Amino acid sequence: MQEPIPNLPESAYPKIVVIGAGFAGLKLARILKNKAFQVILLDKNNYHQFQPLFYQVATAGLEPSAISFPLRKIFHNTPNVTFRLAEAKKIDQNQNRLYTNIGYLDYDYLVMAMGADTNYFGLLNIMENSIPMKSVSEALFIRNKIISNYERAINITDLEERKALMNVVIVGGGPTGVELAGAMAELRNEVFPKDYPQLNFKNMKVVLMEAGDRLLPGMSPTSGEKAREYLENLKVEVMLKTAVEDYDGLNVIINGETVVKTQTLLWAAGIKPNGIEGLTDQQTFKNGRLLVDEYNKLAGTENIYALGDLCLQMTEAFPKGHPQVAQVALQQAKNLGNNLIIQAKGGNPRPFTYKDLGSMATVGRRLAVVELPFIKFQGMLAWLTWLFVHLMAILGVKNRIFIFLDWAWNYLSFDPSLRLLIRPTYVKPKDREKLVEESKK
Repeated sequence: MQEPIPNLPESAYPKIVVIGAGFAGLKLARILKNKAFQVILLDKNNYHQFQPLFYQVATAGLEPSAISFPLRKIFHNTPNVTFRLAEAKKIDQNQNRLYTNIGYLDYDYLVMAMGADTNYFGLLNIMENSIPMKSVSEALFIRNKIISNYERAINITDLEERKALMNVVIVGGGPTGVELAGAMAELRNEVFPKDYPQLNFKNMKVVLMEAGDRLLPGMSPTSGEKAREYLENLKVEVMLKTAVEDYDGLNVIINGETVVKTQTLLWAAGIKPNGIEGLTDQQTFKNGRLLVDEYNKLAGTENIYALGDLCLQMTEAFPKGHPQVAQVALQQAKNLGNNLIIQAKGGNPRPFTYKDLGSMATVGRRLAVVELPFIKFQGMLAWLTWLFVHLMAILGVKNRIFIFLDWAWNYLSFDPSLRLLIRPTYVKPKDREKLVEESKK
């Protein structure tokens, strides 16, 4: 029998449990801080991750700590918000109880903001052999993988084996795939030849594969075509209408044939909502997203809400639901937070209305595409706009300063200094005992 989570503060205020400290969960908790609620924020990490810049960690442009921010620090001197490092396991809707890996807790309101994970579309070999990029740790793993491959390649004489180590294939032509492909191409063109002068980087392919007929499907065709032009100028091989069927760790299979050999396939082709036990079929859509009303209230409930990538809110303007982007999550969280405050005062909640603030993607140094509600533009100005928007969105003044300095140095020198191969060393118990004995001598 599971015990309740210990050491939670007592409170006479309504208890709001928020699962997930991504864009939506963190925004909601910050809106409710110092308000007449007891907020329990749960996440499997003790830090907030700024997902739009994962690709810069993966390509050695930024330190992981620059895009991560400790959750406990955010809520210093905020007695009504409590953070716990925990994984949510199951909801008991009848008892208003949430079970986690550290115990259970009861709630007055439950807010699910667990976000989404990588979608492999049932391709088991790809799930096993490719590398996703949905967390800081995965981005860091990509960085280590790529650098490790080049350190190995320099010691290999067989040309085909060396090419397979050097090639990088990216699957998915959305913003993540486009930005990752551009950054990898610039490393290949400008940086790695100085690190590894013995390797011929003309043999290295950077390939971007997209199953659709254009890049950046969430933006206009003009932006997608411009992004393709920028990537091809960087000598990225862009393959449209190309659905990857299989990948065994070396061979990328399309239409039953190997089109390229690589030991590094980066999967950015889709997302699926993170699930949890205790939901009914009537509350879940066929793609796994949770059905909510115009107030983000879960179907068939009065005190459970879902936000961001996790939920499906079908409206006249968005009959298939809102796009799974950060702005939707932030705006839904703000609306829900304000509604909870209004309802506590006896007022009526306001339905959620999404305001599209625009989309953007960078395609390397000095190149980007930006679409705002009133204007579309590309090139250097778009790149500067992208830099400013993302810099302002980062939590913490220190993080902004570090990122600005990193970006300034990388722009002026084009020589990122974070190409470090950092691998944890595991000492087996027997070896550990041996080391202890030797240290005593």
